[in-house]
Amino acid sequence: MTDKPPAHARFRPSSIPRLAPPPANPDIVVIGAGAAGIGAARRLLERGLSVAVLEARDRVGGRAVTVRLRGHAVDLGAHWLHAGSINPLVRLGRARGEPLRRAPQDSHVRVGRRPGRPEEMRASARAFDLADRAMTLAARDGGPDRPAADALPPGLGPWRARVALVHGLVSGRPLGEVSLHDFPSLEYGDNLFIAGGYGAYLARLAHGLPVALSTPVAGVARTGEGVRVETAAGAAVSARAVIVTAPVMVLREAIRFDPPLPASIRAAIDGFSNGIYEHAVLHWPSSPFRGADRLASLVGGRHAPPGLLTRIDGTPFHYVELDAPSIAATGGDEDAVRRLVRRVLAEHVGSRGLRDLSIPLVSQWRRDPWSLGSWAVVPPGHAPARAALREPVGERIWFAGEALSHRQWGTVGGAYEEGARAADAAADRVLNRTP
Repeated sequence: MTDKPPAHARFRPSSIPRLAPPPANPDIVVIGAGAAGIGAARRLLERGLSVAVLEARDRVGGRAVTVRLRGHAVDLGAHWLHAGSINPLVRLGRARGEPLRRAPQDSHVRVGRRPGRPEEMRASARAFDLADRAMTLAARDGGPDRPAADALPPGLGPWRARVALVHGLVSGRPLGEVSLHDFPSLEYGDNLFIAGGYGAYLARLAHGLPVALSTPVAGVARTGEGVRVETAAGAAVSARAVIVTAPVMVLREAIRFDPPLPASIRAAIDGFSNGIYEHAVLHWPSSPFRGADRLASLVGGRHAPPGLLTRIDGTPFHYVELDAPSIAATGGDEDAVRRLVRRVLAEHVGSRGLRDLSIPLVSQWRRDPWSLGSWAVVPPGHAPARAALREPVGERIWFAGEALSHRQWGTVGGAYEEGARAADAAADRVLNRTP
């Protein structure tokens, strides 16, 4: 394992918004300029309140960042706009005229070194449909919380392992480590992409916001009728309220609260698991997969990648999506991941098919000090945690982020929506107590 920074920290974002200087005495402080922080700041300004956004990184966007590789926009973090029918960033993007496009519904299936046969593709689709229905119904039966893996139904045949692998990937942990009650809350269908990258879109939404970059927060204190937010550099900002959007994995260690958070809030934060979802970026002009933005299932070999997204935006770039077991098997080392990816692909296209393959980078969000993972996972028995974090502390501290979203957890859209929700709640309180 090298000590070099994670990949996303070694590249300059493709879109850098012009930011405004934060006011010295804001009505509300927002901690974090990821999707939740941007959503909160935009809503607070719409409500006529003054805002100071404090961001630890030297850029906005959090776990959504777009860079340029060989002249193409490439997302190093979030890439999918999930659940278009309920995703606020899809609605906003359409209103703004952003270049959205719907994700293709058909995908590639490759069994060993041959394309999947029609009957194999139909069997795969049936297995996923059967598993989704069974797990959703089991989650709704009102019974005790248990691992999502326990609800996988019989009758999946040889696709059972593939179903568990893919659902473990999109859940952030193997299904045995994921709450069944939380499983169906993520809407998988109606997905979209955006030309130029998701991170670049989020950066555009931050244009003009009052953000102080490279300003990590060390502590939040409740003082009198307001709050005092202390930075790691020793400065302090006083405000009437604060919205904390830092990932829950970071909250455990990086930010001190005085007085300490209530036991119920602390237990909710401490009970989450860190979701692992990384991707290796491939540049592969001779890839056998045709058609832009299509998922590919590679089965029948010793190694099966959980996910492969091909021909990003019609370019030679692809993403191999890596789950927690894949990262554990390689120790998370970039070169070890590259070797694993090459072994996997060689099983399905042969070594000669990789003659022009390069792997310019591997994401490492679990190593990023301001993320410590890709998203927050609810383990079995911890299902009420998302709702618990929605409760304010002393009517002065609100939390926001993807970890609080029941329907869109793990997504940029869910984080943005939760930022706006917390902003409305904080604004209502501040405006109601304004003399």
